[in-house]
Amino acid sequence: MDLLRDYAEDDDYELEEGSRGEAQQVRRGAPDPAPATAAGDGEEAEAEAVASSSPDSSPRRLPGKSSAPRVDDTTLALAAADSARALHRPLDPGQHAVGFNPTYDQLWAPIYGPAHPFAKDGVAQGMRNHKLGFVEDASIQPFLFDEQYNTFHKYGYATDPSGLSYVGDIETLTKNQALSVYNMPQQEQKRRRLQMKSSDAEEDDPPVAEPEVENPATDDWLLKNKISPWSGKKDVVQGDLTEEQKKYAEEYAEKKAEKERGEGRSGDKAENADKSTFHGKEERDYQGRSWIEPPKDAKATNDHCYIPKRWVHTWSGHTKGVAAIRFFPKHGHLLLSAGMDSKVKIWDVFNSGKCMRTYMGHSKAVRDISFSNDGTKFLSAGYDKNIKYWDTETGKVISTFSTGKIPYVVKLNPDEDKQNILLAGMSDKKIVQWDMNSGVITQEYDQHLGAVNTITFVDNNRRFVTSSDDKSLRVWEFGIPVVIKYISEPHMHSMPSISLHPNSNWLAAQSLDNQILIYSTKERFQLNKKKRFAGHIVAGYACQVNFSPDGRFVMSGDGEGKCWFWDWKSCKVFRTLKCHEGVCIGCEWHPLEQSKVATCGWDGMIKYWD
Repeated sequence: MDLLRDYAEDDDYELEEGSRGEAQQVRRGAPDPAPATAAGDGEEAEAEAVASSSPDSSPRRLPGKSSAPRVDDTTLALAAADSARALHRPLDPGQHAVGFNPTYDQLWAPIYGPAHPFAKDGVAQGMRNHKLGFVEDASIQPFLFDEQYNTFHKYGYATDPSGLSYVGDIETLTKNQALSVYNMPQQEQKRRRLQMKSSDAEEDDPPVAEPEVENPATDDWLLKNKISPWSGKKDVVQGDLTEEQKKYAEEYAEKKAEKERGEGRSGDKAENADKSTFHGKEERDYQGRSWIEPPKDAKATNDHCYIPKRWVHTWSGHTKGVAAIRFFPKHGHLLLSAGMDSKVKIWDVFNSGKCMRTYMGHSKAVRDISFSNDGTKFLSAGYDKNIKYWDTETGKVISTFSTGKIPYVVKLNPDEDKQNILLAGMSDKKIVQWDMNSGVITQEYDQHLGAVNTITFVDNNRRFVTSSDDKSLRVWEFGIPVVIKYISEPHMHSMPSISLHPNSNWLAAQSLDNQILIYSTKERFQLNKKKRFAGHIVAGYACQVNFSPDGRFVMSGDGEGKCWFWDWKSCKVFRTLKCHEGVCIGCEWHPLEQSKVATCGWDGMIKYWD
């Protein structure tokens, strides 16, 4: 009993302590629901203690006590609810930071909610792949797409890509039982074909009467009884031609005759189109001398040539690039130029330095020009497949020659008694020889395997050397179409320009591997391995190579607009001049004034250097 009384006293002490703690919390202003609970527990404990004081009651287990402070878990519960809600909320594409790890479904979910502030239609600029917004690729097989596409265009209905509904004409869909063009039953297809044929037959004219079909004189009988061309041929007696057949035969004969006379007619038309314009003051001076006559005092000052240093004059008149230039033979008081603007111009060198005459007869760019020995006439070859023989003074075309192929090079035989012989290297691998007096082709040299680029006479004009795109040199006897020397090595390149040394013993050949090679003009035409001129860049360009009149210098243009000068003996570069903006395609040394050089380029300029 004493023990029970001690327990009761302990409970009273705990009740007093609980009331004191409640009073203190009220005094601090911190409300706490725990004291009410503690008071309730005290009352229950007191009742239990009174009940347990009876001798019949058994001892019970004491309630447990917690020494840990109470924690307010309201904020934690709210945070957990927000995170649970965020796991199911799609991402906002406008936010710059994500405070949780989104799932794959969230990252690839479509955009919901209000319109994006930076786009009119609610799609961010970075997510647009179509002018109407964002288009997702749909995985559909080409056959299925074609099936629905053709079905819609034929019947007016198709299956929705989702496969859950149909779009288009629902009545036709119900009538055809939702069949596509590819799974229509064969019987249905056959029935529709027969129906279409019958409808077409009804629209046609009524059938021809039987007597017309049985009449052999009618077309209907011919259609009914016509025989296949593969069924055995029968002997048919040729009857008289009908009016239509006679008319057709006459027209065909007229066309054939016109074609045969076409070459002459085209020549007449071209001759009518040829014209020339004189730009000088007068064609003859007060003494009656022509403007092409050389000045009386024109003669060589000395025999020693010098390399030019300065640019003294420019002739500009061509609207496109200049392909070639030639000085007037022996005197050089005039300069002839071939332009890619289809014009040939001749310029004064000694006096005014202006254009004297323009020759207009070609319809395309002029490829090559060549003076006769006395300079009174010259040849021009153009990409219009014509070779024209001009009178230098009057500007009239004396004759026109053509084989239907493009002439790449034209030359007259240098012999005085053979100035009527024309040689032309053509694009069809032939060298064609004309007699200009009669206009007849007298010889064809056909051995090359590529277009002929150059023709150079050697050995007192008894032979000539030709180069071609087939990377070979061939030597011919004049008038005999048989090669007497064939030069071709594996290391050789095409040689689009060849020049003869003034002493006539050497040939300088511009090789497209950026070097100038020297060949002998003697019997064996050997390559001189000790002489090789290099340093310039000519790969891909037919830049002209030339010699000074005394043979001491070699010069050539290059693809960068420079003119190079080499010493003949030492093969060293003597001087380089920057002449043109584009390609420096041609260069000529003046025949009398030993220190003057003319150059031409694809920039349309002709420049004179001293």
